[in-house]
Amino acid sequence: MKKRITIDGMMCEHCVGHVKEALENLGANDIEVSLDGGYAVCNTEKSDDEIKSVIEEEGYNVISIE
Repeated sequence: MKKRITIDGMMCEHCVGHVKEALENLGANDIEVSLDGGYAVCNTEKSDDEIKSVIEEEGYNVISIE
């Protein structure tokens, strides 16, 4: 299932890498993380709570998941 995650707190490409790695470790694929847009898009069957948890463990705020 394709999910779009709005993320607050990413400041640089290093942050983008952290978010991408967290989603990869969760088993997501086709991951795109946009620093300028403040979002990530990926395919995953994980719950919104699981997605939110791994991103927030990296120190970023999840605003919404669609």
